[in-house]
Amino acid sequence: MSESPRRPRIYLAGPEVFLPDPIGAGARKKALCAAHGFDGVFPLDAELDRSGLSKAEAARRISLANEALMRSCDLLIANMTPFRGVSMDVGTAFEVGFMRALGRPVLGYTNTPIDLRERSEMWRAGGARLPFDADAPDVSVEDFGLAENLMIEIAVTESGGGVILTSVPAGAEMTDLAGFEACLVQAKRLVIGAD
Repeated sequence: MSESPRRPRIYLAGPEVFLPDPIGAGARKKALCAAHGFDGVFPLDAELDRSGLSKAEAARRISLANEALMRSCDLLIANMTPFRGVSMDVGTAFEVGFMRALGRPVLGYTNTPIDLRERSEMWRAGGARLPFDADAPDVSVEDFGLAENLMIEIAVTESGGGVILTSVPAGAEMTDLAGFEACLVQAKRLVIGAD
């Protein structure tokens, strides 16, 4: 009896780990991965016992566990939807760079069609700002028509992937998975060679 070939593994990067039901969010993405012939790997899959650990040691173990999960994956799909500000989640940005440095394909989606420059201008016009925010009207903003900082978006495109832009109803920015599913279609062409 021969073993079936291993399905490609996708690391599911994004701020969903911070949602009220992160396990449910991960399960929904993993189910879509399975339907497209992939195994989804969610950052919380690394079951860590953090009892008795200092905050610094817990953080270190989470980081190293997630790096190990990424190394076990064939590609990454990043939720690049702005989170806690104008740009994508910074941990997700690190994960994009990590997988790019490993030479693995990276795909991304954002649930806003508004580019980085326009979002930055909207943020500036909004009035109240954090006292330690160093942005100012005389500080330049990238203007390349990209969804995210050029280092992120170019990492995605140069790895063979692409950034899917979607427009979703207000309040669904972290839960709508149409962009994610479009990335899965891209992934099938990129990794499996199927349409």
